[in-house]
Amino acid sequence: MTDIFLEILHNIWPMVFIFTVIIVTIRIAYIFHNKENFILHKELLMLCFIIYILLLYYIVTFQDNNYGMNNFIPFREIFRYDITSKLFFRNVIGNVMLFVPFGMFVTHYVKNSKVYITIIISFLVSCAIEFAQMQIGRTADIDDVILNTLGGLLGYLLYKLGSKVAKKLPNFMKEQVFLDVLCLVTILVIIYLAFRFGFWRFLA
Repeated sequence: MTDIFLEILHNIWPMVFIFTVIIVTIRIAYIFHNKENFILHKELLMLCFIIYILLLYYIVTFQDNNYGMNNFIPFREIFRYDITSKLFFRNVIGNVMLFVPFGMFVTHYVKNSKVYITIIISFLVSCAIEFAQMQIGRTADIDDVILNTLGGLLGYLLYKLGSKVAKKLPNFMKEQVFLDVLCLVTILVIIYLAFRFGFWRFLA
């Protein structure tokens, strides 16, 4: 079940490792040189965003090269799959889930209170991905843009829901130490689940 995830990890770990070392060392040097406060959960969140972008780049440029026809007719590919088929989970659910983290990160870093901002950014980035894929021998699909944008919207909604829940939490759960531990535990749980259940099988 985890074969696909392990294959992706095997292919990308050098890139992720090198980028992580570069980013962490530069960031630590900057913090010490400028005497800024080190806030672990914020630094981890930024690092996760960068790693996510690297994973996104790998998935959309190196995974599953195909040489079919471009599709510029909305919903044609989406409705072509049986809802219970593996292709539906891979090409429909997978493309939605791929951009859920993107929508959450965008909403967080833009300090976004307007849904259309996340939608526009998700749409533009997805269009850029499809254009790049078309230039490197893969196919462009307008349905991927629709699904990616929907994923960005879902990410926005999840972030807003989480923000509302966070406001109602006890004060001790808003302390920096608690947030640091929570962020670290969340990352470890996500890594474990990725290995345990092979989330990436929907995307490969």
